[in-house]
Amino acid sequence: MCRTAVGALRYRDRREAQVPVPRVPERRAIPDAVLAPTEAFVGQGEWSEPDPVLMVVEVTSWDSDTHRRDHVEKPRAYAETGIPVYLLIDRAKCQISVYSQPNGRQYKSVHIVPYGTDIALPEPVGITLQTEVLKDRVR
Repeated sequence: MCRTAVGALRYRDRREAQVPVPRVPERRAIPDAVLAPTEAFVGQGEWSEPDPVLMVVEVTSWDSDTHRRDHVEKPRAYAETGIPVYLLIDRAKCQISVYSQPNGRQYKSVHIVPYGTDIALPEPVGITLQTEVLKDRVR
């Protein structure tokens, strides 16, 4: 994954963006990517608080428990933590899921599109994600 700057926001290295979340083993998760203000994790040490996180991104793996982990446990945990947007790239289903509007227990909104369909990421992210390139990455 490349690291790119977007205004005052940037991709965080997985090792730098470990956030504590409920309902995940050890109550912590290491998302595949995190979108947060540039200085959000400065001085936080190995584990950072999730408060400044605008979006977490997960890409499904090919193991047998990926559905439970990425579609059930992580959306619940990230919503309970208050992370505004959870973006899930599901390689098995060739689709993108955008979870938003956390209410402390779950995300009230889930929008799912197949690869190749542009999808609007809600505020505080506020961009349209073009997914056409993912069609070339199908296994």
